Amino acid sequence: MARIRPGPDWASLPSFTFLLALLCLFINPAIMVKHENFKTCEQSGFCTRNRAYADNATAQASTFASPYVLDASSVKLSSSGVLTGMVRKTVKTPVNEGPKGKEDTKVRLPLTITFLESGAARVRMDEEKRQKGEIELRHNSPARKERCDVAKDWALVGGLEPSTSATINQEVKDEGVTHVQYGKVDELEAVITHKPFGIDFRRDGKTHVRFNERGFLNVEHWRPKIDRPALDENASEEQKQAEEKRKAEEEDESTWWEETFGGNTDSKPRGPESVGLDISFPGYEHVYGIPEHTGPMSLKETRGGDGNYDQPYRLYNSDVFEYEMDNPMTLYGAIPFMQAHRPGSTVGVFWLNAAETWIDIVKSRISSNPLSFTSSTGNTDTKTHWFSESGLLDVFVFLGPSPEALSQTYAELTGFTQLPNFFSLGYHQCRWNYVTDEDVKDVDRRFDRHHIPYDVIWLDIEYLDDRKYFTWDPMTFPDPIGMQKQLDEHGRHLVVIVDPHIKRVDGYKVVEELVAKDLAVKTKEAEKPWEGWCWPGASYWVDCFNPASITWMKSLFRYENFAGTTKTVQLWNDMNEPSVFNGPETTMPKDLMFHGNWEHRDIHNVNSMTFVNATFHALETRDDPKGKTPTIRPFVLTRAFFAGSQRLGAMWTGDNQASWPHLAASIPMILQNGIAGFPFAGADVGGFFGNPEKDLLTRWYQAGAFYPFFRAHAHIDTRRREPYLVGDPWQTIITQALRLRYALLPAWYTAFHTASTHGYPIVRPMWWAHPMDYHGFTLDSQMYLGDTGILVRPVVDPDASSVDIYLPAEESRIAVPYYDYFTYKLYFSYGRASQGGFVTVPAPLDTIPVLMRAGKIFPRKDRPRRSSTLMKWDPYTLVMVLDGNDPAGPADGELYVDDGETYDYRTGASIHRRFGFEDGILSSTPFASSSPSSQNATEKRKPSREESTYLASMRSVSVEKIIIVGAPGSWKDKSQVTVRVGAETRMADLQFHDRSRENAAWALVRKPDVPIGVEWSVEF
Repeated sequence: MARIRPGPDWASLPSFTFLLALLCLFINPAIMVKHENFKTCEQSGFCTRNRAYADNATAQASTFASPYVLDASSVKLSSSGVLTGMVRKTVKTPVNEGPKGKEDTKVRLPLTITFLESGAARVRMDEEKRQKGEIELRHNSPARKERCDVAKDWALVGGLEPSTSATINQEVKDEGVTHVQYGKVDELEAVITHKPFGIDFRRDGKTHVRFNERGFLNVEHWRPKIDRPALDENASEEQKQAEEKRKAEEEDESTWWEETFGGNTDSKPRGPESVGLDISFPGYEHVYGIPEHTGPMSLKETRGGDGNYDQPYRLYNSDVFEYEMDNPMTLYGAIPFMQAHRPGSTVGVFWLNAAETWIDIVKSRISSNPLSFTSSTGNTDTKTHWFSESGLLDVFVFLGPSPEALSQTYAELTGFTQLPNFFSLGYHQCRWNYVTDEDVKDVDRRFDRHHIPYDVIWLDIEYLDDRKYFTWDPMTFPDPIGMQKQLDEHGRHLVVIVDPHIKRVDGYKVVEELVAKDLAVKTKEAEKPWEGWCWPGASYWVDCFNPASITWMKSLFRYENFAGTTKTVQLWNDMNEPSVFNGPETTMPKDLMFHGNWEHRDIHNVNSMTFVNATFHALETRDDPKGKTPTIRPFVLTRAFFAGSQRLGAMWTGDNQASWPHLAASIPMILQNGIAGFPFAGADVGGFFGNPEKDLLTRWYQAGAFYPFFRAHAHIDTRRREPYLVGDPWQTIITQALRLRYALLPAWYTAFHTASTHGYPIVRPMWWAHPMDYHGFTLDSQMYLGDTGILVRPVVDPDASSVDIYLPAEESRIAVPYYDYFTYKLYFSYGRASQGGFVTVPAPLDTIPVLMRAGKIFPRKDRPRRSSTLMKWDPYTLVMVLDGNDPAGPADGELYVDDGETYDYRTGASIHRRFGFEDGILSSTPFASSSPSSQNATEKRKPSREESTYLASMRSVSVEKIIIVGAPGSWKDKSQVTVRVGAETRMADLQFHDRSRENAAWALVRKPDVPIGVEWSVEF
């Protein structure tokens, strides 16, 4: 939600500010981001310093000597796979300072490298003096003296088991180098150079990731502030020259001790403390990840040049509304996880630091043929430079080798995406704001009247009493229970907004408890709650790093305390960057104090997750009388996020615009989030700001039907645009897109389950799905739905009547056919099977360009309902997509289903089936996984009570249709198939439809009536 909304409660603000704010409300803001509110690298002291350090090292080239050396005598590798050592940083004695001949200072930096059982490696570097508290803080600050290490407590949940097989290779006689072999079959190696310190991470003898290749490692050590007297105006020329020489040879201290931006001065009690490191990916041209930004998935260079950026990618969660396209500036969320990819190999790094972070990227291209100017015949190295304002250097290295391996290893560390409640995969209807409870009920009725499905309606801040959270406006929402009862009649839900700022006003119980329990973010002196401005006006912020805050939040969400709520209500956490209207860069000052006396600068990017975490646990325990046992899976939407936020719910891309470029940008933004481990992602359908033309709105719904999180949202100043208001033909087309989404919900839920167990993206970019096909590495306008083989390329351009879809090369070099989802028109790549190529697919306004890949089977539910909840007992349709020239197959797919609401699936209450077609037989067998319900059927075990109850409830749910696209011509004369379920054998009717000029043959098996929870086969 952007700051140009109607203003907060200004009564508590000074009169001048009130008049200024009132004036602003009558000014029509330009549709553009306010760049002056956000720092560039040149306005950030530590960014400028680290870039200057890199420039100096680059300029000196081979003559530059990195001052970081690993003491060889300190290196030890424990039997538990942990290497320790001491890196010493040489600090030159300043000119004209200290006695003549004084030795240079050696700063001690403890090093720990942990080789993990998963194949990942973790490199941590601390600073001994800060670690031991042997520093002095300025301004009598109560801040912690050590480098902040809190991010790990929130981001990491597993995958940290060290490898006991890691060994130092004593056979390699390489002076000044330590070789450590690790991995399941010792195929991985860390080559640690002592002087200067650096590490090569190798797989199968080749270096894939390299630390400190260019010497940009920079740990800003603690040093006392030296207040030098100003040079006397009567100083001699010799004294002036000596002073100029000192300044030229010493580092620029102008941003070490304080920094001013946006009217706020940062006191920096610990002085300069940034950490930086260059990380290279030799042989890799493409890097992906580090959301959230606009721009292409394949990240651009950032040091200028044609088509490149001149600013680094920035990670600093910020309220940047009406953001620009193709820009590396910071947005709402930050996941410092980068992947590098080339044919046959994927590697990555995870920079575990929650402070403000910047990343520079450059690429060097070396042709293997001196007469060639194409990168395809040569080699490209991608070189990155990471730097954060504070904290430890803490980096995980993943050596893949595949996208799947990388996604799973990262998810094991930071957590798998939440398996959400089933309703949250449906369509969400939102705007700022539905103004009364009768308004909500009217919208609900009108959706039904026009036969348009939806699952959730949302309330923004106007439902509150005087913008006080955990209340209802008694004038506009006098009967919230009655409103929710109507929604519940058709299985629908209500989402309301609760943000982390609490209105500071007398008589408000919530803020009084916040202060009395000492749970608010504090001033830099840590003496009292810090006050800022947001929607309610003067506000305090909940400090959810404090465990007591989580306990308190649980009490607030209890039905008796949040009166007017029922099980129907779920939550939306907005403004949690945190957004502060009168703060620097629209957020809090960096020197504020959080629980444990950590400064805001240390924990900024992870802060958003703490509030979502408190909300999540409050919702999942609110039905337990003791408030301890999780019962119902919560739904929580967050705008700001960090690594690990995927465990707690969904995200969206923030306050976008109703424009074609913003529609186009939503696809790579969602894909980027998916490969970075947070796949439950969406964008505001229709655009938050502005009034979309009807064609744009229609195309956006068609794209949104393939967002993992599917919500329409609009600003309070926009015209109403619910689907039933747009008129025909647009209303009919939008309704068709919504029904397509609902028909495919079984496939969506199966993809979400895979994400929750393997960490795979829910919608997948071409390079991830086809990692050998170089031509797909820069494509970010089309995507697959899970492992279904459904390939969609949303229309994102005005007046388009067709789109070009890339059909990838196949590793088998045998062309695989694709079929139009709606017409079964057959497509092949025009290029060779080993090369791939584009095909043109018609896309008039009423058509979504969707293809189906041969060799896949996916589930649907074809009976239209008002909501997903009402689909629960409906029968399934299986769509089997074959290569019509191969009657034997093969094809495969899966279906996962559980109650979509509780945690009973953890004790086996689920159905997970594998569908396979081979040699003319379609079969359903248990899907091998770790869940009890999916174990091999021959395994004898006693099912849990929850499993038995669930399976019994699903006995009547069956497959009512099997559609075969690309049916073999040899089936033309078939009229029946043989169905086997256990000992029972029976026949089912088969209808064959011959191919036409362009469209493939297809067949339909009617009423096979095979239960989804048991083994069966259909013989063709």
